[in-house]
Amino acid sequence: MTAQPVRPERSGPMTTSVMELPPFKAPLVKAVFRDVTPLRVSRSAAWAAASVTRSVLTAIIDGARRAAADEARTRLVPGDLLAAIDRDVELEVGDKWYTHSPTFKGLTGGLYDAEGVLVPSRQRSRSRKPSAVVGAHRFEAGVRKLLRSRGATAVPAMVRDLDGIASAFLTDLARDAAMVVREGGVTRYGTVAVVIPGEPSPPPPFKDSPRGPSARSGDAWTISRDDILAATTMQLFGDLRQRTLAEAHEATQPAAAG
Repeated sequence: MTAQPVRPERSGPMTTSVMELPPFKAPLVKAVFRDVTPLRVSRSAAWAAASVTRSVLTAIIDGARRAAADEARTRLVPGDLLAAIDRDVELEVGDKWYTHSPTFKGLTGGLYDAEGVLVPSRQRSRSRKPSAVVGAHRFEAGVRKLLRSRGATAVPAMVRDLDGIASAFLTDLARDAAMVVREGGVTRYGTVAVVIPGEPSPPPPFKDSPRGPSARSGDAWTISRDDILAATTMQLFGDLRQRTLAEAHEATQPAAAG
């Protein structure tokens, strides 16, 4: 592209296009996908995954900024992250990070199995299976760039948590996208939509969204943009899902065929 990016506004919720500030580069996105699946990731899929991750982190940062503003602070601290999630359950994403972060100790409470028996806290694992925690620091530059775009600063512990959430969320997104490819779509979910008690039913999906009973298009060894959008519908819900899908759709229009 030759057009110069527009300088993002420093206040207000998500007023800038996802194309104006891509903090998570395609090589980083593809590196995360390689950790969890051997499938090829198309260019448009990498753009879509970067856009979705950016939208989610932006929503979290904006929620934390509002919490900090209530206490007349401009620098974000981990407590602002907890307050943002407490106020908006849609922001509770990347939850695999929570057990690794001091910020969330005590927030999640005890873990119980299907019979209601308390599960002992897990010790540090030596498993060679890739996890969302491995390489979470790779997101630090993008997180700091995103914070600056929102006119925010954060203490190191807050940056660490945003790193971890981004890594955990993108890892889950990669796994779900790979599952969509393996299963030929999201047909096993049918057309059932997640509805939160007290919340109106979500609007119909985008015309070109892969969500629904029809099979996916494309080959069986490449994750496409539509596979990322399908995985997004499995990871998010409510207004955050609709907004994130719209922004990813807009961001990938030039490379939809890639």
